[in-house]
Amino acid sequence: MSKLSVRKTVSMWAAAVLGFAVSFSAFAADPLKVGFVYVSPIGDAGWTYQHDQGRKAMEGALGDKVETKFIESVPEGGEAERVIRQFASDGYDLVFTTSFGYMNPTIKVAKQFPDVVFEHATGYKTAGNVGNYVARFYEARYLTGVVAGHMTESNTAGYVAAFPIPEVLRGINAFTLGMRSVNPDAQVKVIWVNSWFDPGREREAADVLISQGADVVTHHTDSTAAVQAAEDAGVWSVGYHSDMSKYGPERHLTAATHHWGGYYTKTAREVINGAWESTRVWGGLAEGMVSIAPLNDEVPADVAKQVEGVTAAIKDGGFHPFQGPIKDQGGEVAVPEGKTMTDEELSTMEWYVEGVLGKLPK
Repeated sequence: MSKLSVRKTVSMWAAAVLGFAVSFSAFAADPLKVGFVYVSPIGDAGWTYQHDQGRKAMEGALGDKVETKFIESVPEGGEAERVIRQFASDGYDLVFTTSFGYMNPTIKVAKQFPDVVFEHATGYKTAGNVGNYVARFYEARYLTGVVAGHMTESNTAGYVAAFPIPEVLRGINAFTLGMRSVNPDAQVKVIWVNSWFDPGREREAADVLISQGADVVTHHTDSTAAVQAAEDAGVWSVGYHSDMSKYGPERHLTAATHHWGGYYTKTAREVINGAWESTRVWGGLAEGMVSIAPLNDEVPADVAKQVEGVTAAIKDGGFHPFQGPIKDQGGEVAVPEGKTMTDEELSTMEWYVEGVLGKLPK
């Protein structure tokens, strides 16, 4: 029996013996210990910031039932394995590992600590004590692409991308499809920086894209560098992860934003109640795991209304960003009319849609 099951059983036995209603927390001397492993600094915007906001929301919802700790700026690979193992060794009951490159270290450590629950973000591997969670970022990406498609004058957007993995490719393709749904001449140039968080390289990539004619810049990296570069150059930006408008007060159009508080609270509550099971969760607009930030005042009212309509259609299942017909970069039909890409196909995406310029790195 795991230590979590033991705690729950002892609490129920004690309540029965004493013969009056007492909450579980009255008998659980120790709160659920929850650890978070972050790949970049928390800062005040971006990927890690949103996860930390989720951690705080969980604390607010569960109060003294949980005790949390985080370690930020943990590189993927060997160092991540060490940090994850340390959490488990220190008696943490639940550990969230919040970057794609933490997947294999999480699985490895989980085998050595079968009584600890692990949750890994954005990957695809699970185990008996490892769950997996990710958001349908591409839904919000499509919406921001609709906005960008209306607002561009050069018909060129620039995209600062981290690593060529399916998650990032879905975002690039969804953004491009959104742009071209309202502006068939729109195209997207991509620069890969091969890092989740490197403000210097992100800024340099954004500057290059702007010099190549992009009048809208977006990114799938963790810092605000691309938004700041766009603001300085007087071109539009679309933020990612969180609302980055304070870094682009004039030129920030909107952002695809992520929200983890509900999931973190639900998961911790399940562990406390002994009801947790390993699952793969993929939530989107309908589940409140993604949304878009408020639109810039310069976005016309009819565009805002159109975005609201597409949002509603995605939420109720009437529209999917990856429903056919969709052509690939070479002009061949990749998704026929009447078909929609399955989650499995989306999870293994390794191609560009029509309108993305440049060669996909191997």
